[in-house]
Amino acid sequence: MFKLPEAWVWDFWTVDDGERYHLFFLYASRALKDPHARHHRASVGHAVSTDLVTWERVTDALVRSDAPAFDDLATWTGSVVQHPDGRWFMFYTGARLNEAGANVQSIGYAVSTDLYVWDKAPGPVLEADARWYEKFADGNWHDEAFRDPWVFEDPDGEGWHMLITARANHGDVVDRGVVGHAWSADLETWELREPLSQPGAGFGQLEVLQPFIVDGRQVLLFNCMVGDMPEAARAEGVAGGVWIADAKSPLGPYDIAGAQVVDDPTLYVGKFVADRVTGETRFLAFVHDRDGAFVGEITDPYAVSWEGDRLRLS
Repeated sequence: MFKLPEAWVWDFWTVDDGERYHLFFLYASRALKDPHARHHRASVGHAVSTDLVTWERVTDALVRSDAPAFDDLATWTGSVVQHPDGRWFMFYTGARLNEAGANVQSIGYAVSTDLYVWDKAPGPVLEADARWYEKFADGNWHDEAFRDPWVFEDPDGEGWHMLITARANHGDVVDRGVVGHAWSADLETWELREPLSQPGAGFGQLEVLQPFIVDGRQVLLFNCMVGDMPEAARAEGVAGGVWIADAKSPLGPYDIAGAQVVDDPTLYVGKFVADRVTGETRFLAFVHDRDGAFVGEITDPYAVSWEGDRLRLS
C-alpha cells in the first residue's frame, strides 16, 4: 500500500507519461488528530512508480493559495490530461469558506511541462450555476458541491469534456446527485452545461467520477457513502462506497439507479488504471474505514473481472 506515517492519504488520481505512473493524492498531517479535519488542510502530493506497487514520493504538486482566493482553504481532487502541444493540465477543486462558514467549491487548473512543477492559472474557471446546479444559498446541504473534475477528450475529437460532482437545483434534497458537465475547445476556456444525468437516482452526490471501459464494457465509476443517500436506501441496509454504473458512452446515458457497489465496504474513491505492460485493467482505492477508524492509505492494484453484472476484485 502507499501510506505515509505522518499523514492521512485519501482521494487520488493517476496519469501515465509513457515511462512512469504518476500518483497525485490528497494528504493532511495526522497531527490534526481528528481525521475529519483533514478536509480543510488538504494539499496535493505526488509520487511516481513503474509498476503501480512501489512508489517514490517526490515534491508536492499543489498547496492552497493565499487568501482571498477560490482555493485558499484547501486543494481537492482532480485529474490530469496532456494538451496536444505537450503541456500537462491538472484540473483540481478549490475550496474556500464563504461568509456563513460554508465550504464552497469551484474548479481551477495548473499547467506543467514535466508533471513535477505546476503553475496555477488564475481561477476559478468553473463555478456552480443556479440555472442547473444547487447553490449553498438554497440551504439544503452544509456545502456547495462543485468538485472532482474529471477531464477527457471528446470521443469524436471535438474538444474536451469535464465531469463534475454536483447537485441539481431541484428534487428531493438527499437525492440530487448528478453528473455535472462542462466543455472546452482548448482546456483553458470552459463552458458549463446542464448535467448529463437527472436527480432521483438514489444518491445525494456522485463523488470522484471516472468513465472507463472495463473488458469492453463502458462504465461510470463514482463514490457515495450511505450517509449521503436517501433514507429509504439506509433503511434497506444498503452499503455505501465505490459504485459502478453501466453507460452507453463516457457522456452517458448512465444507469445510475442500477449501479452496483464494489463488495469491499472499507474502500472509497476507486480508480481504474490501464496496465501499460499487459493492457489489463487494474483497480486502486483508498482504505477509508477499518474497525470503525479512518485509515487513509492507498491500496496496491487489484485485478478485476466481471461476474455477471458485478465487478469482482482479486
